[in-house]
Amino acid sequence: MNIILMIFTMLVVMLGAHFYILFRLWHLISAFPAGRIIVIGFAIFLVVFLIVSPIISLGFGDHFPYSLSSFLFRIGTSWLIILLYLVIIFFVLDVMRLTGLLPLKDLMFSSWTGFGALTFFVVALMTAGNVQYHNIKRVEHTINIDKNKEFDKPLKVVAISDLHLGYGIGTKEFRKWVKLINREKPDVLLLAGDVIDNSVKPLYERNFADVFREIKTTYGIFLAPGNHEYISNIAKSIDFFTQAGVTVLRDSVALVGNAFYVAGRDDRSNPNRKRIAALTASLDNSKPVILIDHQPFHFDEVEANNIDLYVAGHTHSGQIFPISLITRAMFEISHGYLKRGNSHFYVTSGIGIWGGKFRIGSRSEYVVMNIKQSQ
Repeated sequence: MNIILMIFTMLVVMLGAHFYILFRLWHLISAFPAGRIIVIGFAIFLVVFLIVSPIISLGFGDHFPYSLSSFLFRIGTSWLIILLYLVIIFFVLDVMRLTGLLPLKDLMFSSWTGFGALTFFVVALMTAGNVQYHNIKRVEHTINIDKNKEFDKPLKVVAISDLHLGYGIGTKEFRKWVKLINREKPDVLLLAGDVIDNSVKPLYERNFADVFREIKTTYGIFLAPGNHEYISNIAKSIDFFTQAGVTVLRDSVALVGNAFYVAGRDDRSNPNRKRIAALTASLDNSKPVILIDHQPFHFDEVEANNIDLYVAGHTHSGQIFPISLITRAMFEISHGYLKRGNSHFYVTSGIGIWGGKFRIGSRSEYVVMNIKQSQ
């Protein structure tokens, strides 16, 4: 019943947002009837197509050719972001107009100048957001760990999350990320969940496993599943990662090189997942412990169980403003580094993205962590 209510609420919100945008456009364009009919008629057709596109792709994409499902997914999810900004822009303009803060009536009613300015601003904003998305940031941290076991040399860990591979992000883009990873010559690659988007089918069709096998590390690739691994069917997701040479840590721990542990929590999608205490109870505390957990919660539990390095993702750092304000309110840290006691935390904004390829007020990133023995 809650799911039905949620779907109904989302539908009402979406229809309301589109009605508001079409209503404002109706008043914005020229007063000539023919102009209104042509523009609004086209706009209604376009809106219907854009609403239906992501529904078809997300619900039935596996039944269509990859190229068609990919096109519908990218177009439809990009529109959702554009729609959000159109609602914000018109709402702000309406508030300023109605409160008399600015004399905007001439630009908001029967104004091709206003329409042109709106179009230019939205196109410029989305172009900048797309450029920002592709401008991947390299983040580096030195993590000093006070353990009895010393490393022969600093341990180099690369961490990424939220790749969302599938209909939105293909092998060409993924291969670029692999080159960035290999350039670091990491000892370990950590994948903090949501590597798959919503289906494993395009990963098999486009031979993503071959690209995974191009990744070069000393000790291997370790993954903790995210909510999207569950959306795409957790059993099928694990099968794919096994074929791709990725070690899945689903409430399990790997002793690496007899020198340190990499532990992975199952996602919160599993209500019966282990607590951190149960996961780490039998570990040798003289060895460093790295924990991967997709969703960044329970920091107190991490600190209490002597986790040396905790890596999470999920938040996308909000991906776009003002969603970033929501993620900052929801999580202790929605992005970045934190140290509490002897535990080091890093929540990555993700190297990939869900939906439209825009980052506004956030950056895609990969994280390089050099783990050293404290002096």
